[in-house]
Order: sequence, then structure tokens, then C-alpha cells
Amino acid sequence: MGQCSRCGEWNTISEEIVESKGPAKRSGSRLSQKKGVQSIRDIRSAEADRILLADDEFSRLTGGGLVPGSVLLLGGEPGIGKSTLMLQLALAFPKEPVLYVSGEESLEQVKMRAERVAAGASEVMLLPETEVDSIVEQMRELQPGLCIVDSVQTLVSPELESAPGTVSQIRESSHRLIQEAKRQQIPLILIGHITKEGQLAGPKVLEHMVDVVLQFEGDRHHIYRLLRSLKNRYGSTAELGIYEMRQQGLQPVNDPSRALVGKRDASLSGVALGLSMEGARPLLVETQALVSTAVYGTPQRSTTGFDTRRLNMLLAVLEKRCGFRLGTKDVFLNITGGLRVDDPALDLAVACAVLSSGEDLPIDTHAVFCGEIGLGGEIRPVSHIDRRLSEAAKLGYTSVYLSEQNAIDKAPKGVKLHHLKRVDEAFGQLFG
Repeated sequence: MGQCSRCGEWNTISEEIVESKGPAKRSGSRLSQKKGVQSIRDIRSAEADRILLADDEFSRLTGGGLVPGSVLLLGGEPGIGKSTLMLQLALAFPKEPVLYVSGEESLEQVKMRAERVAAGASEVMLLPETEVDSIVEQMRELQPGLCIVDSVQTLVSPELESAPGTVSQIRESSHRLIQEAKRQQIPLILIGHITKEGQLAGPKVLEHMVDVVLQFEGDRHHIYRLLRSLKNRYGSTAELGIYEMRQQGLQPVNDPSRALVGKRDASLSGVALGLSMEGARPLLVETQALVSTAVYGTPQRSTTGFDTRRLNMLLAVLEKRCGFRLGTKDVFLNITGGLRVDDPALDLAVACAVLSSGEDLPIDTHAVFCGEIGLGGEIRPVSHIDRRLSEAAKLGYTSVYLSEQNAIDKAPKGVKLHHLKRVDEAFGQLFG
């Protein structure tokens, strides 16, 4: 069958071959012991002890460190740096030994990467194994402070005859490892592949089984990598970690706004700075626009790091509400640093960058923008305005253009606020 009879979708049915060896046993973990019905008022709240890590970015992203017995799933594109980051974490882990299970690389390859990153001096035990029974046996024998499996798609359970990477193999093998990690209170990190659509490969139930899901993002042609928290049972998911790829491995970026915004010529048009929020962290993002006369019949609309449909909407607003003729122009937009930004608060910066390039008028280098643009051309307020303004003041910017509807008790020292009602007012205040 190529089509599912229930939902009507094509190519969504996967084959599972399950063979039972001996009498069926009821599988269960220590968490499934029956204790009867209890009132929530009678249950004591316990604060989980965390293992502090040398990597401050990773610790903050996980909510303050790894919890004993927690299971973390790390996904990302090939070559993005997942194995490098986990090896750095293992080499600098405070509790020894660390069990590093390599199902894709040889021991020599892992050794060469360890010599290159040279992070810490913890005792790391390498295990080139894909059979889940052997991994569980080593976990019981070594009693490691941390176990890392690279990757979960290579695991094989001898009870199943299906190939590695299939739905049944991933589910069964992960379940065995998670049960053992919970029983021994060992933090377990599973490295996973992603599909071409950007989703974690394997059954969706895998994301429900683990405690923390992290996604490694970024362009392999840029030096910056983003680590996002998609799920966290022990902390907030509104966190973002930023790393820089260097010859010595991945290094945390403590002040990302300074790193992402470079020095620019005051006479250069088409550049505007926007105040964005990535999780709970404010970021100063540089937007670059280039507007030129269309050589071909159909104007081009090309973006890097920004939604193309959002750009088309902003161009339509500028033409309909502000009178700027952009229908016959090629428009190219770029978010510097390899970032992809989905924050609507960047609308005002994008619009001002487009207008600056179209009129060939530079924007003040000390000005930043923060506002969402509606279809009527109005500037709408954005959230966390206090954090955004504090970030602008910390970096030395003195002019902030924002919506007049944003309620602000007191502006940071040295920052002048320019309240806008409509997007055409921004052009008048910037260029006169």
C-alpha cells in the first residue's frame, strides 16, 4: 500500500517486522510502579541536582546543567558540528568516566578530532558498537558519569530483524537505553539525524520519550551555529545558544550582538540594524538590502535568512501605503552572520533598509529599528521592548525607532526614542 487508508497521505506507511522470542514479558521501568492516587498537595516538590558543565552556553540552554538520569536528543544537519560539540562536552565533563559510543566513525577518527579540539582532560572511554545489548552491558560495568551515543540511527536490537535506522529499530533501541539510563541515573545524550525537510529522523515517539530535544542550526559556509531548545522538561525552551566554529572546535559566543554586527561605512546605503529576540535573548541583527532596476521582465525577490513571503508583503505595503514604486525593481535581502530570523519585530529594519537602498540614502550608523508592520502600514508594538532597548544601550546605539504603542516607563540613559505611527513617518524622520 502506498497510500494510508486513514489520512489519505502517500508514502507515509513504514514496514515493521516484529518477532517475539520466547514468552512476552511486561516491560516497565521504575517510573511505572503503582503508588495509588495521591493529592497534588501531599506530594513533595524535589529540586533535581544538576551536573554543572564547563560549557556555559550548553548549561544555560539545558536549564542550568544536566540532570542525572535525563535523556537529551541532539539533532542537526550533517557536518554542522554535532559530534564535535559532544566530544568537547565529554572531554571537559566533571564526572569521570564518560562513555562515548561511536557507531559511525572509527576510534582513530574520534581520536583525531579529540586532539584537534583539545578541550579538557576527562577520562573518555570509546566504544565502537552499534548493538544495544553491548552498550547496556558497558553502561552497567563502567557506571559512567555521562553516556553519548553517536548516532541513534545506527543502533541495532538483536530481537528485531529489520535494518538499522528503521522505525522499529530506533524505537526499541532507544527505549532500552533510556530505561538503563533512568535506572542507573546516568545522563544520556543521543545524537540524531534529520530529514531533508529539517525534522528529526525516526519515529515521532522518540521525541516524546526523551526529556530534552535540542536542534543544531546554521549554515556550514558560515562560522556561527545556533543551538535551540525545542523541548525541555527541566527548564525553559525560550533559550538560544550561539557557537563559533574555529580550528579548535566550537567556541561559545558570549556577546553575539557585537559579533554579528560588523563595522560599516557611514556612506553605505541599504543597511539597517534591527532588534530581534531569539528565545529570551535580545540580538542586534544587521539587515542588508539591494534595490536595482529589473533587467528581465519579472523582478527578482531573493532573501537569505528571511522569509521571502514576508518580504513580498512588506514591499506591497511600501508601494500601496507609502507610494514607493518597487514593482519594477529587483530586491535582494540578506541577514548577516548566517542567521535565520523569524521575529516580526525585524519588519521595520527590513523596510528601512529597502527604502535606503532604493533612494540611495544612508541610514545613521547609531540608529536601530524595532517594530512590526501591518498591512495598513501601521507600526505595531513588539514584546520584550525593555530587553531590546537595554541591548541597544549596552552596544552604544543612541537612536531607536519603534511603535508609539510600546509602553515604556523610562528609556535607557543616552538612548533617544523615536515613536512612529506609520511606516511613511520613518522615511520622513530618517531622510527628511
